[in-house]
Amino acid sequence: MAAAARARVAHLLKQLQHASCQCPTHSHTYSQAPGLSPSGKTTDYAFEMAVSNIRYGAGVTKEVGMDLQNMGAKNVCLMTDKNLSQLPPVQAVMDSLVKNGIHFQVYDNVRVEPTDTSFKEAIEFTQKGAFDAYVAVGGGSTMDTCKAANLYASSPHSDFLDYVNAPIGKGKPVSVPLKPLIAVPTTTGTGSETTGVAIFDYEHLKVKTGIASRAIKPTLGLIDPLHTLHMPERLVANSGFDVLCHALESYTALPYHMRSPCPSNPMMRPAYQGSNPISDLWAVHALRIVAKYMKRAVRNPDDLEARSHMHLASAFAGIGFGNAGVHLCHGMSYPISGLVKTYKAKDYNVDHPLVPHGLSVVLTSPAVFTFTAHMFPERHLETAEILGGDIRTARTQDAGPVLADTLRKFLFDLDVDDGLAAVGYTKADIPALVKGTLPQERVTKLAPRPQSEEDLSALFEASMKLY
Repeated sequence: MAAAARARVAHLLKQLQHASCQCPTHSHTYSQAPGLSPSGKTTDYAFEMAVSNIRYGAGVTKEVGMDLQNMGAKNVCLMTDKNLSQLPPVQAVMDSLVKNGIHFQVYDNVRVEPTDTSFKEAIEFTQKGAFDAYVAVGGGSTMDTCKAANLYASSPHSDFLDYVNAPIGKGKPVSVPLKPLIAVPTTTGTGSETTGVAIFDYEHLKVKTGIASRAIKPTLGLIDPLHTLHMPERLVANSGFDVLCHALESYTALPYHMRSPCPSNPMMRPAYQGSNPISDLWAVHALRIVAKYMKRAVRNPDDLEARSHMHLASAFAGIGFGNAGVHLCHGMSYPISGLVKTYKAKDYNVDHPLVPHGLSVVLTSPAVFTFTAHMFPERHLETAEILGGDIRTARTQDAGPVLADTLRKFLFDLDVDDGLAAVGYTKADIPALVKGTLPQERVTKLAPRPQSEEDLSALFEASMKLY
């Protein structure tokens, strides 16, 4: 890049390092009203682990019909998208259902990067179908759509915004019983088969939001690595970047015992609780797999070993972030996806402009981790080293730039677009991107440092170019 542009990015990153007060008191100050727990604490004192049952193995998809038979299912909704409906993963599921005498109906109108409209269409289908079980075959878009359909079919009198995250929706806790849902992931990224989160584009505001509740997590995730062989190169790359950021963000998130308010009832404890000792293990393990196998998985479509490991890494990171949460990369990604103009990602067979989720998340990662590193520099250096960075002479104050440089090299090696400008954004779009990030409090408040609108503006500006 031109020397002037390089200097501008360096200046912005330096500003980001020093953008906020870093003392322990102010670094964890939030506008939320403090709640009092049963112990009288204003910050939380506990965390909870919730995860779907998971079964892993090449060819394990053939067991889905037996699972539904064991559950006593009589009328099943098989949910997928138009592209996958023609591919072997869906055929393998249908063969198993037929073989085991399971009556089913197919819904194949899932939208890649779903919207509130596409969620509502799926919900309408399931409310009419009187289904007693669900099977979702696909990536995060399909699994999330199926979670929402199951929820609202089980709670037919609820308004759509009742369960949507505040402040966009009402964020009501889910108290109705849901039907069994078996998730069969075909991508190596979202980890949605393990989590109680369903993400969509809210078209009215042009931002992503979602539903987060342990109650909507799948009953069972069938992780069959054979399905990953049908993924094109860019889908492997972008879904892998989602794994990368799930692991990095959950590991560097605000610790659970610093998060406020403390819930007055355990039912009110959020799904995203902050970093904790159990999630940390899964995040670091997932990151090690990404470092070892992701480039191989992207570059060689026949490398079953690499793609199998990435399939597992997706689930491992899902267990981690599904309970710890994510923070700024994801919070900022939602308007990046929601405000897309004309960009259409390679290898995605869709008829609408699309910045894939994993790409929208990773484009801000160098700037974000430069900004957050002051709070937990040791964790930032540790993750840089896992990803191949040389930290032998690094000081704690270098943690942000070291991790940022390591990430930039990783992204460059995998042919990632050169920042937000390369996917169609300009400096004139920054106010709208900031505005779209502000409602994402469910995740942004888990960042180890609070952010002003000026901080967010600087983060977006520093992300316009990566290299």
